[in-house]
Amino acid sequence: MEQEYRRTKTTVSLINYHFVFCPRYRRKVLVSQVEARFKELVQELCQENDWCMVAMEVMPDHVHLFLNVLPTDSPADIMAKLKGVTSRLLRQEFKHLKHLPSLWTRSYFVSTAGNVSSETIKRYVEEQKTRG
Repeated sequence: MEQEYRRTKTTVSLINYHFVFCPRYRRKVLVSQVEARFKELVQELCQENDWCMVAMEVMPDHVHLFLNVLPTDSPADIMAKLKGVTSRLLRQEFKHLKHLPSLWTRSYFVSTAGNVSSETIKRYVEEQKTRG
């Protein structure tokens, strides 16, 4: 896999984060149109924030997201933006989600991935739906 090194005026970086996060109470709400709209929103947020999506897999009750970001983007800020925007917009657009005070739990998993393990993590994320 070709790594994307990020360049700013003062730095060159290779920062990859693997995130896993869930809807409240692990509800299986990320299906059909909700899943499709969620993916669109994440792609829009990635473009707006200059994040490079390496891989994403949406399961009915959790999300795996593998991002390449600049050093100025902290994992906490990334999750706050992603969860905040997607929760608000999905609850506005889908009536069956309106009753939820928040779509996501406050917690999430994040790990960094270096050059050696990036391909392994990408394959793992992409193969989530094929696992039993």
